[in-house]
Amino acid sequence: MEHSAKFEKVKAYYKSGLWNITKVRNAVVKGWITEAEFEEITGITYE
Repeated sequence: MEHSAKFEKVKAYYKSGLWNITKVRNAVVKGWITEAEFEEITGITYE
């Protein structure tokens, strides 16, 4: 599966604790990552 251009950056920010769920959700709203990528990064269903 090919990821969005900013997927790795968002994932790294979340995993390191720099970003919380809200910021990752905002990345979906901005079009940086997809809803499926949100779920892959966080393990939580996107709502």
